[in-house]
Amino acid sequence: MAVASKRIPVPDLVPVRRALLSVSDKTGLVDFAKALAARGVTLISTGGTRKALADAGLQVMDISEVTEFPEIMDGRVKTLHPAVHGGLLAIRDDEEHRAAMSEHGIEGIDLVCVNLYPFEETVASGADFALAIENVDIGGPAMTRAAAKNHAYVTMVSDPADYASVLEALEANDGQVPLELRKRLAQKAFARTAAYDAAVSNWFAGEIGETAPAHVAFGGALESVMRYGENPHQQAAFYTTPEKRFGVATARQIQGKALSYNNINDTDAAFELVSEFDPATTSAVAIIKHANPCGVATGTSLKDAYEKALACDPVSAFGGIVALNKPLDAEAATEIVKIFTEVIIAPDASDEAIAIVAAKKNLRLLVTGGLADSRAPGRIVKSVAGGLLVQDRDTGNVDDLDLKVVTKRQPSDRELADLKFAFRVAKHVKSNAIVYVKDGATVGVGAGQMSRVDSSRIAARKAQDAAEAAGEAEAKIIGSVVASDAFFPFADGLLAAAEAGATAVIQPGGSMRDQEVIDAADEAGLAMVFTGMRHFRH
Repeated sequence: MAVASKRIPVPDLVPVRRALLSVSDKTGLVDFAKALAARGVTLISTGGTRKALADAGLQVMDISEVTEFPEIMDGRVKTLHPAVHGGLLAIRDDEEHRAAMSEHGIEGIDLVCVNLYPFEETVASGADFALAIENVDIGGPAMTRAAAKNHAYVTMVSDPADYASVLEALEANDGQVPLELRKRLAQKAFARTAAYDAAVSNWFAGEIGETAPAHVAFGGALESVMRYGENPHQQAAFYTTPEKRFGVATARQIQGKALSYNNINDTDAAFELVSEFDPATTSAVAIIKHANPCGVATGTSLKDAYEKALACDPVSAFGGIVALNKPLDAEAATEIVKIFTEVIIAPDASDEAIAIVAAKKNLRLLVTGGLADSRAPGRIVKSVAGGLLVQDRDTGNVDDLDLKVVTKRQPSDRELADLKFAFRVAKHVKSNAIVYVKDGATVGVGAGQMSRVDSSRIAARKAQDAAEAAGEAEAKIIGSVVASDAFFPFADGLLAAAEAGATAVIQPGGSMRDQEVIDAADEAGLAMVFTGMRHFRH
């Protein structure tokens, strides 16, 4: 049964006379506290925060002076006391609450400045279980929620970024904070504790090996508000999560206009794909359009890889996203800026490359600080009506698989290298996915079709179009290999690939008609490899 409300009118302006400050992030703290003290506000604080303020010459009450009880248990118990929470939760215009405050000697607390123990940072640093648990804040979230609940009378400040707006409000309203600001700060505080609890619960589930906990929560911090979402009539924003994975979320934007919703989605897809290729062994470039690769290649240099990737589908590459597995150099930058490109993303960029890209003022250049680990575990979340679909990230890597040749003909060394390349790319192509590869570069990509045969034919058609555009007598698809993200349910898809010019095939296998497909491959003189792993991507 819900708790009843007395429906006491909420005041617009509320004065700040006593403030409780207890923060782990001390950015801007001293200046904020000095401004409060200058207005005659009594400061109350705890532990390290009180010391920082006292060292700055401020007069500060220790929390034990309010509770008349010492901090105990290594500071685990210091603010969990009626003198604190009564001062936070009391409805000042409720006669019964005022009587209780008077009877028990509780004074109101009008402003709370709290940010929480750095749990996310502690976990990210590689802390062990005991240290992570010790950095689960209890008193902080309790005070935050109490103050936010009683925003009718209390100003709850959970983010140093809001210090300025609170001080401006106090200046504009003779030491009082308006309701509109108190509400906004309260909402932000509840969101912060929700994200904090999500980080703790998700970490704990991982520590005990719970893959499907009874309740799951996801929290993020606002990174940017976008002009719109996938379409102009949709609102959108970008939030970062505690996951430490190199990519769009870690990227520093060196130049160009703000990223759009679609830019971020496509750039993430591009960087995840190119991160499959070890920079210690090869240079790799992926060109993405609408979250699908239109060209991927490895080469002796980034320039070489880019030119090979572009040749796969130069029409679709126009206005695309270019991702590189090594720092952008001047040679590659010179080639990339020759056509209209939305975003370049790389682990880093040379000063010369940055100067070249700077000539294209709208071209976004992002440097991430590193490559994503394609084998690192993680979770993928997708919303559906009334729920969330949650799954592990696809960390399957063709180099880790036990490949099985199922045809009479063995693939050549060159074919096998290209087959692995093709299957690596197919993992990042929307299903049904068909990828043709020759000499370490895609030469035809068929994506997102309802029929695998259609994907094969579309990829072949694109290869022909690219050959005609380049003035080549023969499409590169002749003599290529082909990868399928899932098994061929019938021989027709495989035969379509053979007709297009493929000489070898890589696919998961596992169809009830596998033997029929193998027989068709043998009859066509193809070499075929089964991986035993599917890479559906929807």
